[in-house]
Amino acid sequence: MVQIDLQRVMGNLETLAGFSSVPSPAVTRVLWTPEDMAMRAWLKGLAISASLQWREDALGNTFIRLEGSDASLSAVGTGSHCDAIPYSGRYDGTVGVLGGLEALMAIAASGAKPRRSLELLMFTAEEPTRFGLGCLGSRALSGTVSLEGLRGLKDADGVTLEAARGNVGYTAPLEGVRLPQSYYAGFVELHIEQGPLLEQQQLEIGVVSAIAAPASFFLHLTGEGGHAGARLMPGRRDALLAASEIALEVERAALATGAIDTVGTTGLLELHPGAINSIPSAVMMGVDIRDTDAARRDATMNAVLEATKRICERRGVSDRLEVINSDPPAACDPSLLEAIRNACDQTGSSRLEMVSRAYHDSLFMARICPVAMIFIPCRGGVSHRPDEYAAPEDIERGIQVLAQTLLTLSA
Repeated sequence: MVQIDLQRVMGNLETLAGFSSVPSPAVTRVLWTPEDMAMRAWLKGLAISASLQWREDALGNTFIRLEGSDASLSAVGTGSHCDAIPYSGRYDGTVGVLGGLEALMAIAASGAKPRRSLELLMFTAEEPTRFGLGCLGSRALSGTVSLEGLRGLKDADGVTLEAARGNVGYTAPLEGVRLPQSYYAGFVELHIEQGPLLEQQQLEIGVVSAIAAPASFFLHLTGEGGHAGARLMPGRRDALLAASEIALEVERAALATGAIDTVGTTGLLELHPGAINSIPSAVMMGVDIRDTDAARRDATMNAVLEATKRICERRGVSDRLEVINSDPPAACDPSLLEAIRNACDQTGSSRLEMVSRAYHDSLFMARICPVAMIFIPCRGGVSHRPDEYAAPEDIERGIQVLAQTLLTLSA
């Protein structure tokens, strides 16, 4: 069994958390900001110091490789992301990147001779913070987003993706980003659970069998405004009341499937004019519906949209649908799952078969190669908050399981 240097891992996580635009314990690290670029330079230094190969593509997706003995074979990949939404924590994504780096270093130090190359991939912009599109790097690597779609992206300040990447030195053509189908023989992502199940059941490793995917959309509702006192109730066309009914319909439709994996959330309401003494004339609501079953998720979305039409017609409100994304869920590869189970047995780690209800870069890597995920517990199931926490012993165990899995797959 390879030896993990836990002190080095925890020191690296501490250093990485310092690349932030806000004070500790919160972390904010947005794509191509000074903090993000400093982090990238630091990670490159770690790779070079460990005598590992390093390269970046035109979007800043970063590849760190331990060469195998047979260059003709496809590599085995691992990795995650290091960007962080505003005022979040230090473990989301970063455990998979720094844990993957430690796994490669530990395998190299052990004297093991993998046949397949082992490659760590730090994805650019898993979070949608800057350009509004989650999993930007993995979408581009898998060809899920078109070159035209990439070039059309703008941030909140109107800066295009092309201009933003050029400003920090990424000037290579975007045509070179997409990976061929044969690039990876398999990809395994280590991640904190971002949920409470492992902690609640006092189990050590989550073996992820499927990754849910969202259908996300905006509903733009237009009614008629007016003075809150002068406009009588029978003649009102209140856009917010229509939105309220639709939000309840999102809940009803998700519960109606009877499946625990169907979830629906109305996470955004923006109303105009936004005055306490004025009837809301327009509302923009953001809805997220997720499931591990694409057909069931789409049926849930359709039920919400059909109810939207009925509600708006009854209330005299017009509606317009704007789809953000509707990505297919991913099933994890049986042979990769078996390798993770065996690694759990070899390391004496208890495990739970589970699904990921948050989506990850592995969801998009599943378009071009077999994928699987390894979860470790996080305290209280808390994530995307400064108090996000994974215990050192759980991090060490996760890296150990990952390293053993990579060794098995690279043999």
